[in-house]
Amino acid sequence: MEKKRLGNSDLEITPIGLGAWAIGGGEWAYSWGPQDDSDSIAAIHKAIDLGMNWIDTAPIYGLGHSEEVVAKALKGVARRPYVFTKLGLKANEKNEVVNDLKSVRQECEDSLRRLQTDVIDLYQMHWPKPDEDIEEAWGVMAELQKEGKVRWIAASNFSVSQLERVSKIAPVTANQPPYSMINRVVEDEVLPYCLKNGIGTLNYAPMHSGLLTGAMTKERVAAFPEDDFRKRAKNYQEPLLSRNLALAKFIGEIGARHGVSAGVVAIAWTLHNPAVTGAIVGGRNAKQVEGVIAGGSFRLTDAEYAEIGEYLKEKVS
Repeated sequence: MEKKRLGNSDLEITPIGLGAWAIGGGEWAYSWGPQDDSDSIAAIHKAIDLGMNWIDTAPIYGLGHSEEVVAKALKGVARRPYVFTKLGLKANEKNEVVNDLKSVRQECEDSLRRLQTDVIDLYQMHWPKPDEDIEEAWGVMAELQKEGKVRWIAASNFSVSQLERVSKIAPVTANQPPYSMINRVVEDEVLPYCLKNGIGTLNYAPMHSGLLTGAMTKERVAAFPEDDFRKRAKNYQEPLLSRNLALAKFIGEIGARHGVSAGVVAIAWTLHNPAVTGAIVGGRNAKQVEGVIAGGSFRLTDAEYAEIGEYLKEKVS
């Protein structure tokens, strides 16, 4: 896979990286349901074997478990990938997810311990909430960078105005927004701003949490375990579910022309945007990783991109 420089950093990353949200498992508000650690480790090893050179995780995923699984999987690995993690989301005593930007330094130390490393390659503010605390938290992140505990600092889910505010304190290497055919909110302002200002973009949920893989069905959605957050997500409810599955069928037909899945087309569609440096793709086992690896090299033609654009304009927007 060809690599691209991420923002102002020296990180040369592959077009796709492995997202470690689902492999966190655990009983928390945004779990994807039960997850076997051996499957998770196999997925990470397969991703590395197939050429991905970065993993994106966070302490909230499985309440720390995702970071621990990543560390276990990378122990003894010869070609160690970059590891990106985050700060700012915690679980309270009721297991509810809360925003907290007051303990950045402690969160960093905890992540370093769970990841069993001396330095985090990219440290991201998971959400800019509370908004009034982002400057102070960004200042601490900049201190951690100077101390060598993190190599580069980045944002996630930031607006243009928030990116401008923290940029006055220290440069923003990257921003991580959601971006897919179903969620295009960042197209108008955030992506153009990042492209213009040399800020890398790592988009998450390019397949919209599995909806655009081509493998999702109404029956599968109905059978989700109660602790799978998607059971309650709006795009998994009618009438949006039928609309989204029709979109997956449409892009699956485009993929069939090239022998790739709907999911690979969904990933390629996000990478077609020049602002996007890399897309985060999930994989809960080795087979799923194998199914999306073509997203690192397959590219849509301009005509196919326009064809999808027409469909989105008529059916999704």
